[in-house]
Amino acid sequence: MVDRLANSEANTRRINIVENCFGAAGQPLTIPGRVLIGEGVLTKLCRKKPKARQFFLFNDILVYGNIVIQKKKYNKQHIIPLENVTIDSIKDEGDLRNGWLIKTPTKSFAVYAATATEKSEWMNHINKCVTDLLSKSGKTPSNEHAAVWVPDSEATVCMRCQKAKFTPVNRRHHCRKCGFVVCGPCSEKRFLLPSQSSKPVRICDFCYDLLSTGDMATCQPTRSDSYSQSLKAPLNDVSDDDDDDDSSD
Repeated sequence: MVDRLANSEANTRRINIVENCFGAAGQPLTIPGRVLIGEGVLTKLCRKKPKARQFFLFNDILVYGNIVIQKKKYNKQHIIPLENVTIDSIKDEGDLRNGWLIKTPTKSFAVYAATATEKSEWMNHINKCVTDLLSKSGKTPSNEHAAVWVPDSEATVCMRCQKAKFTPVNRRHHCRKCGFVVCGPCSEKRFLLPSQSSKPVRICDFCYDLLSTGDMATCQPTRSDSYSQSLKAPLNDVSDDDDDDDSSD
């Protein structure tokens, strides 16, 4: 099916429409052999609150962006190579239902579909595309992925020292290794995580000590991936991280 569509005029037109919706700020998407598999709106769990994002699944990449005008204009385009993607289902919890994790070495996050059927279709299609890509390239699935950030709303105090309360003065930070929400004093150090950045990035003291001794596996979060608090009303803007996907601190 994908091979038949690869060079079809209909597929080319569909990809051109997606390119035009992102405008000049988006990267070109038309390359030989690329096929648009499907598209739709998913709720992405951003660091302050869940937000609707437009997603496009191609046979080799996953693209998403902010919705400016539905079906007409999107911005802040993000392109994820599918060969680096692994996905894990998330159990339904409270108002957060039909979700799964999209994990890559550089960025990992949770998304939610409107229905269980839609979730199943997205996950099946993504897994099929990843399997086909790895089969053709002979590569093995990625076993390294960035931590999924704990949403701001789940932490009123530092998740490491358990003492510092977050206020407009004492702002939230995220450890790039474990994804915990931590205070400034608990995350003053930087460490080079090549899969995420060419420069040293902020990590908490706990992960720094483990990374410095080579015990990197232990840095992964010990808490379960729970998002039950994330759909509550957003807290006051007391975080030092920007709320869009390009947050850098």
